[in-house]
Amino acid sequence: MEKLRAHHVRLTTFIQATEDEDKVLDAIATFIPEEIDEDDLIFDVVETEGYFGNPIKVVNVEIQKSKAVRQFLDYFKELLSEENKRYILENLEEKVDEEGTLYVRFNKQKAYLGDVEIDEGADVIQVRIKVKAFPMRKEAVVKAIREWLEE
Repeated sequence: MEKLRAHHVRLTTFIQATEDEDKVLDAIATFIPEEIDEDDLIFDVVETEGYFGNPIKVVNVEIQKSKAVRQFLDYFKELLSEENKRYILENLEEKVDEEGTLYVRFNKQKAYLGDVEIDEGADVIQVRIKVKAFPMRKEAVVKAIREWLEE
């Protein structure tokens, strides 16, 4: 079984003033496996202002410990439908940056309902996976992700 290895994972979303904070946190929790210990999550909420002065909270959840990262990756792969995997594979070159980070965005409303669907809109949960590859080049990262998802 091909395993993807990663340095860390970061999930980010925004809570608009009109949204129920608990529901948004439930949506982001859809992506976090239950077996990950709460102590292994770095949880950060920053209050800021939107373009029109409206209050916005930025939620970041980071997973850095290698065991927790492995648990996340296994769970994340299970969450992805065949359609989502195909979309990532078809767009892999654009989804991986030069530093080897995979970026995938998911519909926040659907995540709240427990449904994981890729979405390129504005109201999303962004998942960033800093992939380990040798040599550390974009091509090696793309190859590792492709092998992991196609397995």
